[in-house]
Amino acid sequence: MQKMKLTTLLLCALSALILPSFVLAANSPADAELLEEVQPPPKITEGEALEDGTEEPQVTIRKKGAETIEEYRINGEMYMMKVTPEHGVPYYLHKEDQDGGWVNVGPNPPLSIPKWIIFRF
Repeated sequence: MQKMKLTTLLLCALSALILPSFVLAANSPADAELLEEVQPPPKITEGEALEDGTEEPQVTIRKKGAETIEEYRINGEMYMMKVTPEHGVPYYLHKEDQDGGWVNVGPNPPLSIPKWIIFRF
């Protein structure tokens, strides 16, 4: 009885491995071509510039009292902060634009007003 259960289990496992290949072969069109192999992304070491010239974001973690503040910078300019209070939900502060102030992105994000430059004098 034990040997029969083992044989049945082995047949089920073998059919589970072989069956998908038959299904794929039956559903693929006759003129199907293999796609070229996709290369993995290049490895980036700390501080090395990306292909477009920008650096990978730098994250600085510091403690201010019981709060933890994570500062995110690209090319030395801080663009976002994540503030994790001792008690409560973490929230994010980010800049709307280069010259703007910090905006709180939390459970109820504020209204973001478009600031398009139409004319410059």
